[in-house]
Amino acid sequence: MSELFSPITLREVTLRNRVVVSPMCEYSSVDGFADDWHLVHLGSRAVGGAGLVLTEAAAVTAEGRISPQDLGIWSDDHVEMLSRIARFCNVQGAEWGTQLAHAGRKASTKRPWEGSGAVALADGGWVPVAPGTDPFDPTYPVPTALDEDGIARVVSAFAAAAERTRAAGGTVIEIHAAHGYLLHEFLSPLVNHRTDRWGGSFANRTRLLREVVAAVRGVWPERFPLFVRFSSTDWVAGGWDIEQSVELARMLRGEGVDVIDASSGGAVPIPPGTMPIGPLYQTPFAERIRRDAGIATAAVGMIVEPADAEAIVADGRADLVVMARELLRDPYWPLFAARALGAEIPWPNQYARAKGDRATMRTPAKV
Repeated sequence: MSELFSPITLREVTLRNRVVVSPMCEYSSVDGFADDWHLVHLGSRAVGGAGLVLTEAAAVTAEGRISPQDLGIWSDDHVEMLSRIARFCNVQGAEWGTQLAHAGRKASTKRPWEGSGAVALADGGWVPVAPGTDPFDPTYPVPTALDEDGIARVVSAFAAAAERTRAAGGTVIEIHAAHGYLLHEFLSPLVNHRTDRWGGSFANRTRLLREVVAAVRGVWPERFPLFVRFSSTDWVAGGWDIEQSVELARMLRGEGVDVIDASSGGAVPIPPGTMPIGPLYQTPFAERIRRDAGIATAAVGMIVEPADAEAIVADGRADLVVMARELLRDPYWPLFAARALGAEIPWPNQYARAKGDRATMRTPAKV
């Protein structure tokens, strides 16, 4: 039997397999609304056999968007279309949830195919908020430092977004605290230079994330799991690192978090070649956190081959495999990966005529 295609139960939610559609920004929203693009994009991955489909980073406030075209969940008006997407994914057998996010000092920037750097105020940009007033780099907007009231509003916004996720039919929430966005900015000593109760010590730098977790867990049903994605290391000396990640994961486990989605990087610009990017390059973080913090983890980052994904779960390196680019290349990767691993999983009735026999089935192409 394939471990990758075995079910897993998190609280009272059972995923049909361990393949998770990673949050992937589509930069295709107007005023934060999901539309037909998001329905087809996320729905096709559910048809393709994934166990859990997560939205792209859904901004909990308008100023928390990375770009003006980001998905949002700051308004009750956003719920209707998200509900339609959730229902479609559920009918296909996949669980559906949101990644709740705030871009912090990386907000008000251009979507990738339109260049890089700040969106001018005259072109629909805005002034971001952050722990301090240092921009990510000289091409990014100069942020305003959050005061106590601003921090309280951020915490409340995450909780309100969690309630909207439930209203939309979600059963999983992932809090985004990675990749140099707001919650990661508070974690990293490379970015957070505050001298109040939100900066300095480990306890102070982790305070905002822990308060967000408490606020979300306070409104999120106990029967539903809560994930947190954080960057396991900044890849820079003196920054956030794996030892701090393990300690944070232990704390979050005690505060109602069920899964750590272990990514890396993004807090500050780093020279090319600093990150040892290659197949499974972040999986050791998931493995270390799982072992030392005693919490379920998700591995993410250049996981392409079915045999590699299978080994991650079978060897106990992580509990879930989170996939991004490979599922952009092939939304039906799980169907073919299951066959490559000798696992029998249901195909959609509408596609059953294409299932074929073992001799004629292809397997996912090597990249």
